[in-house]
Amino acid sequence: MNEEQTIREKLRAFITRELIRDESYNLGDDEGIVTGGLMDSFSLAEFGVYVEDEFNIYIPDSDLTVEKLDTLNQMVARIQRDLGA
Repeated sequence: MNEEQTIREKLRAFITRELIRDESYNLGDDEGIVTGGLMDSFSLAEFGVYVEDEFNIYIPDSDLTVEKLDTLNQMVARIQRDLGA
């Protein structure tokens, strides 16, 4: 499993287990997580804490928005960008 796949699966597991609270939910890579009503904007703050703990990456509040982090693909890309920096 490459780095992108590892990040994607860790995020998918966290989101379905801790934020959506349905581990059996089949979360699509381009599915709107907040815009689709699966989690609320407060959950983005929880996501930010998880990313900081798991990947040692700080995402500023200005980036914890629906526009920037609504899909799993957007979340993975954001983390990869910071890991590659």
